[in-house]
Amino acid sequence: MTCLFKGPYVSRSPSFSPSFLSPHLGVLITPKSRPPVTKTKSGVVRAMPADSPSSEIDNNGALRKCKLNESSFLASLMPKKETGADQFVEAHPEFDGRGVVIAIFDSGVDPAAAGLQVTSDGKPKVLDVIDCTGSGDVDTSTVVKADANGCIRGASGASLTINPSWKNPSGEWHVGFKLVYELLTDTLVSRLKKERKKKWDEKHQETIAEAVKQLEEFDKQQTVVEEVNLKKTRADLEDRIDYLKKQTDIYDEKGPVIDAVVWHDGEVWRVALDTQNLEEDPACGKLADFVPLTNFKIERKYGVFGKLDACTFVTNVYNDGTILSIVTDSSPHGTHVAGITSAFHSMEPLLNGVAPGAQVISCKIGDSRLGSMETGTGLTRALIAVVEHKCDVINMSYGEYTMFPDYGRFVELVDEVVNKYRVVFVSSAGNNGPALTTVGAPGGTTSSIIGVGAYVSPAMAAGAHALVEAPPEGLEYTWSSRGPTADGDLGVYVSAPGGAVAPVPTWTLQRRQLMNGTSMSSPSACGGVALIISAMKAKGIQVSPYSVRKALENTCTSIGCLPEDKLSNGHGLIQIEKAFEYAQKAAEMPCIWYKISISQAGITTSSTSRGIYLREASCCDQSTEWTVQVDPQFHEGASNLEQLVPFEECIELHSSGKEVVRAPDYLLLTYNGRSFNVVVDPSKLSDGLHYFEVYGMDCNAPWRGPLFRIPVTITKPKIVETQPPLITFSGLSFQPGHIVRKFIKVPYGATWVEATMRTSGFDTPRRFYIDTVQILPLKRPIKWESNAIFSSPSTKSFTFSVVGGRTMELVIAQFWSSGVGSHETAVVEFEIAFHGIDVNKDDVILDGSEAPVRIEAQALLSSEKLAPTAKLNKIRVPYRPTDSKLSALSADRDKLPSGKQILALTLTYKFKLEDAAEVKPQIPLLNNRIYDNKFESQFYMISDSNKRVYAMGDVYPDYAKLPKGEYTLQLHLRHENVQYLENLKQLVLFVERKLDKEAVQLNFYTQPDGPVTGTGSYKSSTLCPGSKEAFYIGPPTKEKLPKNAPEGSVLVGAISYGKPSTVASDQGNDPEKNPVSYQITYQVPPMKVDEDKRKNSTSRASTKSVSERLEEEVRDVKIKFLATLKQGTDDERAEWKKLSISLKTEYPKYTLLLAQILEGLLSQEVEDKARHYEEIIAAADEVVKSIDTDELAKFLSIHGDPEEEDFEINKKKMETTRDQLVEALYQKGLALVEVASLKGEMAALAANLGAEVVDKPDGGEGESSSAASASSADVFEETFKELQKWVDAKSSKYNTLLMIRERHSGRLGTALKVVNGMIEDGGNPAKKKLYEERISLLEQSGWVHLVVYEKQWMLPTFVSICITSSSKSVARVELSRSAVRKSAKMIL
Repeated sequence: MTCLFKGPYVSRSPSFSPSFLSPHLGVLITPKSRPPVTKTKSGVVRAMPADSPSSEIDNNGALRKCKLNESSFLASLMPKKETGADQFVEAHPEFDGRGVVIAIFDSGVDPAAAGLQVTSDGKPKVLDVIDCTGSGDVDTSTVVKADANGCIRGASGASLTINPSWKNPSGEWHVGFKLVYELLTDTLVSRLKKERKKKWDEKHQETIAEAVKQLEEFDKQQTVVEEVNLKKTRADLEDRIDYLKKQTDIYDEKGPVIDAVVWHDGEVWRVALDTQNLEEDPACGKLADFVPLTNFKIERKYGVFGKLDACTFVTNVYNDGTILSIVTDSSPHGTHVAGITSAFHSMEPLLNGVAPGAQVISCKIGDSRLGSMETGTGLTRALIAVVEHKCDVINMSYGEYTMFPDYGRFVELVDEVVNKYRVVFVSSAGNNGPALTTVGAPGGTTSSIIGVGAYVSPAMAAGAHALVEAPPEGLEYTWSSRGPTADGDLGVYVSAPGGAVAPVPTWTLQRRQLMNGTSMSSPSACGGVALIISAMKAKGIQVSPYSVRKALENTCTSIGCLPEDKLSNGHGLIQIEKAFEYAQKAAEMPCIWYKISISQAGITTSSTSRGIYLREASCCDQSTEWTVQVDPQFHEGASNLEQLVPFEECIELHSSGKEVVRAPDYLLLTYNGRSFNVVVDPSKLSDGLHYFEVYGMDCNAPWRGPLFRIPVTITKPKIVETQPPLITFSGLSFQPGHIVRKFIKVPYGATWVEATMRTSGFDTPRRFYIDTVQILPLKRPIKWESNAIFSSPSTKSFTFSVVGGRTMELVIAQFWSSGVGSHETAVVEFEIAFHGIDVNKDDVILDGSEAPVRIEAQALLSSEKLAPTAKLNKIRVPYRPTDSKLSALSADRDKLPSGKQILALTLTYKFKLEDAAEVKPQIPLLNNRIYDNKFESQFYMISDSNKRVYAMGDVYPDYAKLPKGEYTLQLHLRHENVQYLENLKQLVLFVERKLDKEAVQLNFYTQPDGPVTGTGSYKSSTLCPGSKEAFYIGPPTKEKLPKNAPEGSVLVGAISYGKPSTVASDQGNDPEKNPVSYQITYQVPPMKVDEDKRKNSTSRASTKSVSERLEEEVRDVKIKFLATLKQGTDDERAEWKKLSISLKTEYPKYTLLLAQILEGLLSQEVEDKARHYEEIIAAADEVVKSIDTDELAKFLSIHGDPEEEDFEINKKKMETTRDQLVEALYQKGLALVEVASLKGEMAALAANLGAEVVDKPDGGEGESSSAASASSADVFEETFKELQKWVDAKSSKYNTLLMIRERHSGRLGTALKVVNGMIEDGGNPAKKKLYEERISLLEQSGWVHLVVYEKQWMLPTFVSICITSSSKSVARVELSRSAVRKSAKMIL
């Protein structure tokens, strides 16, 4: 399977949470010993400096034991001794990073975190905090004015008081709102929900107790409940209790809302927040008490939302006040990384970051809405910010696998920033080791970025990891990714300490914590770079990313003694003092980088590589020749006459293994570059891994070390010769941190492996990483991995897929700290059995016809059981955009350093779900690629008809549960090339839906006619080696097709053929559980013709005369014409009324006409509401009077013969008449309530319905008014009872009237039950008025805590979402928090 790592690079060790790491408790175990490494003639030295005051060193540099005192323990928490950074700063305190600005591309930095306030020389530590993702954007485009009392209406509907001391010359206040949980991490939200629910539960339990008490009192007073109203009253009390109990079960707080106000004080934009909803004390969090903020870089001030969350935030205002960015971190990761680079603790200098004098720019690239996943928008904006703030170095501890190394839109922009603006870019290599070719993008695969591996020293193990016994020497963490890249480059360029106890955000409720990963090694190296740049600036040495990188790489201390260790450790552990000395010595040398492009001689190809990587068996059996092109690369703007023309270097070429890799001796290199050939002959090499280098030295200055290197990696695979193919590796000995690599050529015809691992020789638990990797062209590395823990010597089995004919690396590694104190060597035997069934079709396509597809299968290796199974479990429906909009984005955040303006293409798609389902948008062109993608950004949002957002995502879409209804999907794409975006205006998008219970199991046949005849079923058979067998897979029958599968949609699933042993796999009928499965698709054909339509089109001729038929046709045309008339203006309504009166005169008792007139009245919007509803009541009465209800009831009670056509025709007519009657009664009931409400007669209406008075008229109306009210109540009750005769009034369609009746009968519990049912109905999303009605009922019931809860739900449910220039969502409110009515007025 392919393992994709996305997001921050933190260790995959299960001892640590990937997103939020707790301090280590000492359960990890560490190695006792490793093979001794001595200094050799080649200059390999020990990675751990030999002058550690707390260690004992033997005469060959090996560390025998590590003892910590208090100071060395504290120093181990923030490792600097390993790289010499502590000694460098001690020797040069003024070179501690001063004058250097570091950009942190991460999840955001908390400026309130420990050590991140000031630099060592008293300057502000954090210069700017930017949310590059837009996840904290708030739409503040709405402008309001303050009233006479100095109050404004906030976007949430709240009344906000303005502080009179705030300067606002224009008097214009921009308002917006944000759900605070959208700004916080999942961890913090979980904590807040838990705390807030605890308080909510206390109030809720009191409410339940009171409701139960009321029921008990009722039962005491009414010992016998026979009367109808008493029964209803008791049922209502029970409904109240049931409702309250249900709220306990479904409680899901959406979080408090904060109102934001933005204004210009004549100098800068100011921001104030109203956070009352976050505070328990209503006197706290008021807008007027907020100390206004401005853009962080101006005043460097921040705020905290509330005491409970303790979450720091900053603000930035864009687009002339129309966009407010509230910046919070999306995980503790970014603050931790920033702390490693440059934290300064004046009272705790041992815990300082590497460069305490450096300053920081926080560029948040981890989107809070996507679980801190980076986005293309965030990456691009971060690079723009780097240039704007003139940063010296970038740290990025993020990344993932990539299909194409050194490719993509982000890589292009990075190259520009590095080459033109001279910024050093440092990034993590990844945590997907220990297998080769596991480095991630961009750190391990991009030429202009320094990829950093993760190193752990004995002091770190003993101190930070709190192990009982430290390893005898430093080593790379087991999980640290390894090179080479797929195109042969080194991948890991340097190593640095990969763990630290560093500052974390205040909301974590702690000052610092332990994290490890290449996410930590990268900032350690980045801090080292900051020290070097600081010293270079102080010494007046020109700073170039080329010269800094060369100084780093050519002065590293090697880790390990074998040449191939470079693939794990790069050039070694960085050494700051030596690197600076190198930079000083090379100060007068030209700033040049050497671009390497390699192609195989005699082979025409459009692509080149950066190294030579011979991995497959066919490449390792013969000599090959390679052409190497070396191009000197100067910084943009270099002088032609002063720099380019004079450039000339005499290069002496060396090979680290001349018996295998041969190159010319010398090369004269000029600005236009030069090529030379390299011959590689691996034919005499043994099986396994071999690493060589061809490197060029300056003949005139050999002290410079290699100017360029050509990595040559050879993985010569072992050939499996046994039949059946089986290979066993026995007697593999493991100590902690030991890694064994085996390379095997997977036999042709193999598709899966059944492996067995047997362990022995130990009595304490052992943890092993078992990984396999295969590389195919134009694919991400195919990786399978297992983290196996053996509590005692035992056997484990594994099954995974392979690709025949390609080299597979098997790597077994004992975890670096597993086995501490036992001093026992674990012995492993690993057995691999290759299996396979080869088929003539990898992917099966059923074209929608009744014809089956023929499958031909054969076993090439051994006898296999052929047991095919196939299932279609998803459906993809294609959509074209209903709208496309191309626009230029704001120059505030989206203008590239080149001056080009980024453009945005917004595509709108519409789709409908007939039932609730899990859906996922699929964009085949763009999905699953961030870095290896020429498009800058993509982002989508799915919202319902209420504008409520249900899902959002980017390149990695995920399933979202959506209820039945209509949906809008907006897709936002960004690029500066208008033609690229124009080409995507009709981009096809698939909405993929899980079928679950509708999944279709397909059948197999031995005959081509089997799907039609149902004969010749095929189940299974045994394939002998070399034999072939064929069978057919039939399409799904039309009866099995899922509902709502439109023509052109595609059913998608999987098909498998083999049956692994039951020990290795329990597959059942699910092919996706098989280690090897292939995609199968079915094109949904056109649907069959509707039989009813065909029948109606051929129905027998009418028996009526021509004149009668003509008269009916004329009548129906007139009615249809009436229905088409518009009624938007007074004149149009007058014309409609005139025609309707005329038609009523002509057809006085024609129900269809009268029903149409009623429908027309219902569609009108008029000012005189009372008169309008009176007209509706009259029109409804006319419909009712036109129907002979006795005859209708009599007919509907008859069970006629459905085969008789006349009966069916009459039945449909009568059902239509009944529907018209029911609709008239329903609308009359609603209108009666509206009339009573408008006339202030609701109290009387309620009283006459037998309820308590819940609303009082505005004034005394006298006896006539009371009589009229009583009459209205009688009419309402009569209407409702008549409606009950024809339909179930409790059905969802007529629940509104039932809810009104129950409410105004005083049965609030039953009314709540009804309105809840209407909201939860499986139809379209409930309208806002139903939620408002529920709030009103809760207010009447006196349940204040539930009112607050419901109001919080209202805002996320009914907001208008738009995609702004940030390509992210902001919300515009569509409701008022004060809109909850305290009167008894109905919302219809």
